[in-house]
Amino acid sequence: MSSVAWLIPALPAASAVVIVALGRKMPVGGAEIGILSLATAFVLSLVLAVEVFGANVAATTSGVGEAFLHTARVELAPIGAGDSLFAGIRIDGLTVMMFLLVTFVSLMVHVYSLGYLHGDERFTWYYAVLSFFSAAMLLLVVSDNLMLLLVGWELVGVSSFLLIGFWWELKANSDAAIKAFLTTKLGDVGLVVGVVALWGQFGTFDIAAITAMVGDGVQAGGAPLDTGLLSFALIAFVLGVVGKSAQFPLHTWLPDAMAGPTPVSALIHAATMVTAGVFLVARLYPLYSAAPAAQATLAVIGAITLLMAGLLALVQEDIKKVLAYSTVSQLGYMVAALAFSYTAGIFHLFTHGFFKALLFLGAGSIIHAAHSNNLRDMGGLAKVMPTTFATFLVGTLALMAVPPLAGFWSKDEILVEAAAAGGYTGSLVLVVGALGGALTVLYMTRVLYLTFAGSFRGEGHPHESPRSMTGPLVALAVPAALIGLVNLPVEAFQPYAFSAWTMFSLEYWQTHPIAFEPAIAAVAVGLALAGFLAGWALYRALPLGDDDPARRLGPVSTVLAEKYYLDRLWTDLVTRTIVRDTAAPAAVTLNDEVIDRAVAGAGRATVATGRRVYDDVDQRGIDGVLHGLATSTWWSGARLRLSQSGNVQLYAGAMLTGVVVLAIVFAVGEVS
Repeated sequence: MSSVAWLIPALPAASAVVIVALGRKMPVGGAEIGILSLATAFVLSLVLAVEVFGANVAATTSGVGEAFLHTARVELAPIGAGDSLFAGIRIDGLTVMMFLLVTFVSLMVHVYSLGYLHGDERFTWYYAVLSFFSAAMLLLVVSDNLMLLLVGWELVGVSSFLLIGFWWELKANSDAAIKAFLTTKLGDVGLVVGVVALWGQFGTFDIAAITAMVGDGVQAGGAPLDTGLLSFALIAFVLGVVGKSAQFPLHTWLPDAMAGPTPVSALIHAATMVTAGVFLVARLYPLYSAAPAAQATLAVIGAITLLMAGLLALVQEDIKKVLAYSTVSQLGYMVAALAFSYTAGIFHLFTHGFFKALLFLGAGSIIHAAHSNNLRDMGGLAKVMPTTFATFLVGTLALMAVPPLAGFWSKDEILVEAAAAGGYTGSLVLVVGALGGALTVLYMTRVLYLTFAGSFRGEGHPHESPRSMTGPLVALAVPAALIGLVNLPVEAFQPYAFSAWTMFSLEYWQTHPIAFEPAIAAVAVGLALAGFLAGWALYRALPLGDDDPARRLGPVSTVLAEKYYLDRLWTDLVTRTIVRDTAAPAAVTLNDEVIDRAVAGAGRATVATGRRVYDDVDQRGIDGVLHGLATSTWWSGARLRLSQSGNVQLYAGAMLTGVVVLAIVFAVGEVS
């Protein structure tokens, strides 16, 4: 199966082409092609998982062998001495885990969109780009070299730009798409620098070759490994992660990206785009293990992000923006976890993908019924939307890390690994992670009360969504509740657990077992309970029309409402004041007054020089000489013409005269 794994990204890519070409002529506008391609890709991913996970389990149970790895490549072009640019696939446990997550969530989004986008004038175009988005993420995941990974990375960015700005007629949507694109491009500068730095150090883009050299402590040419240069490259990669995975301080694009269709929000937040940065660190985890400075950078940025975004979620009135800041916070957990543990980071990525997709699609169902994103326009929806309420509750409890739902096991693993790591960064992540868990419970309790409790405060008559929307909610609720059980911290189960399925090295798996610390779990659950009690006290009896308690915290609420003034920093100071009002006019002045004048001056000097060369050198010099030669030749020819009259008698007389003259000369010579 691994030999044909390239079909998994190829199917949605082909689907996008077919939908563009023929979609409008099909009964469901091309949606059926997209759904069929993702369903097939998901089935192939399941079959591939059996092969790869089975091989890894066999290695862990026997204690011999290595983690499953299959590569296949095609040479594209030489790129220097001894190296070539390849297009290749890499199939291992991490690849297959991402295949399962991306194809399943994307399939649910494709099905859900049938009801959500029904009747939209660009329905066919939406499904074409949605399939292309999935294909781009799958290409990124399966790439075996940094250059091909970079191609997938950028295609994901282009796809998200098209989908965030799908309803481009509204300026807010267009602005959000541009903001997302430009902000992530700023981070991508770091990614490109990192790729070039690794190539310069190791002489190849091949991920497996780079990993092997780092493991052997060498770099290109067999020289000893320069850990300083390696740390520089990996910290440059962190800038790419900060942009794509919405980490502080480049996280500001993600909440605005909620302007796009809600199913797109679910795909971006759960399985594509923002997960790309976390995946990148996981793919290069053996390199990060050899660079403590880069690991510390991940821990600090992740810790800041998870707490900062959790606080911002408390004051949002748009239900999708609450979930958006929640995603930013959970991504902070993942990034921080990868500073200490490969398994903890990707396990939370895996579980989060299911329950966050469920929550976003649930929010879409709520918005579809209430005709508003604002929590003030909701309330009392539990009675009229029982399926949406039940599934949204499951996703919320999983996000809150309530045992034994999925989020509990993955978040607990992060805290345990942080405690085991110790030191400044480990202690930071442990404390901030536990507090972040309490914040998560508080802001999601607020959402539950304002959305489902009390009486409906909006307009119209809300009702349950169609089956095309509730079906995916039910399907996602199952893994949101149960998927955490695949990595139970029970010693006898470890050779068969998620950590074994997705391992990159048998040695690493043997030295980093999953663990459970009752004391840490008790503290985390206790803080979560405190968060729930605070939310219950604040919102259970909130009189209709009263201000939100989160908005009555004085300067704290002001700072949170202004989003720490980071939007003003980037938009007002950087974009407008520095770029538009200062740098742009300066660039115009430089262009008009310096560059244009220099070019014009050079042009005038060139014309003057050309005129002087023409007049003095060409006309007076070269042409004068040639004219003189011509005149001389004509004059000589005219004189010579007198002796070349063609008169034979004249020629004979001249010859006779010459003979006589010569005879006289010779005679005189003899006498002498």
